[in-house]
Amino acid sequence: MTYCLGIAIEDGLIALSDGRITSGTEVSQAKKQVLLGPPGAQFVIMTSGLRSLRDKTLAYLKRDMVETRPEGFRGMLEAVMAYAKALRRVAEEDREALQISDLSFNLHAIIGGQLGPDTEPSMFLVYPEGNWIEMETRTPYLSIGATGYGKPILDRALSFDKPMRTALNIAYLSFDSTRVSASNVGFPVDISIYLRREKVWHTARYDYDEVREQREWWNTNLTELASRLPDGPWLDGLLPDIAQKRFSVVREE
Repeated sequence: MTYCLGIAIEDGLIALSDGRITSGTEVSQAKKQVLLGPPGAQFVIMTSGLRSLRDKTLAYLKRDMVETRPEGFRGMLEAVMAYAKALRRVAEEDREALQISDLSFNLHAIIGGQLGPDTEPSMFLVYPEGNWIEMETRTPYLSIGATGYGKPILDRALSFDKPMRTALNIAYLSFDSTRVSASNVGFPVDISIYLRREKVWHTARYDYDEVREQREWWNTNLTELASRLPDGPWLDGLLPDIAQKRFSVVREE
């Protein structure tokens, strides 16, 4: 399993992926996102699924780019269609063999960037069948892999008009929530951002100890906020003794 998150906001794009690879009881590290294309025409791909399917699909895509598009794609739609073509070819070659081994063809991908005549950055979710959807401003994120654990904070806190700094914090907290609850998701975490004003990608990798301050701050403050939550209607019904003490009045003699 994995956790990959793509965010598209007014300031640009965020691509986050965990770096843990599991195979049975073995745990290793591998990058799950890659920037493709020449300088000035790069786009990001993040994948969730069998590693062999990912590597073969990207190998076909890279060969196609070298042979037919050395100067890069003419827009994100063309890039997504080229990836889908490579994916379908791998499906034709490998699906039957996978089924014989009781494995499913399960490669999902998030692809994002801004190329050529594109008026704005965009992100797409590509399914194993090669069909895709584009992200909308009303729900400015897409995630693949272990998606359930990090979704609540994204739904509550993220919106298209959030500044990049805030969106990065939310993206990290979404990953951290997933890491805590899913044993097959973990550090290191790779983060790439595309700034609309600069039209360039920035990438970085962070390990467990490098975000200790943020992790401990969130744990402490989340617990404190829970203790400060206004008492709900459950107090009178479930903890009547505490409710009675809350409203007791000290009599002065």
